[in-house]
Amino acid sequence: MSIFRILMKKKELIPLALIMTVAASGASSFAVYSLNKKSDVIIDRKRNPEPWENVDPTVPRKLITINQQWKPIEELQKVRRATR
Repeated sequence: MSIFRILMKKKELIPLALIMTVAASGASSFAVYSLNKKSDVIIDRKRNPEPWENVDPTVPRKLITINQQWKPIEELQKVRRATR
């Protein structure tokens, strides 16, 4: 049987099918968005093995950032300069 035939016979399933369709499309679109736009989500580690080096620390990456100040840690900066 076709899905549409089942929905026409049992009309109480129409809201459930609509909610499930919206939820599945929202989840898949967020996954595609995260893969394309987020810097902390990587697929190919061979081309860019250290993606955290390209992250701008002044741009907030969280959904909500409350009173967060970014300051460089001197010890880490010295180690970074020494290893380059």
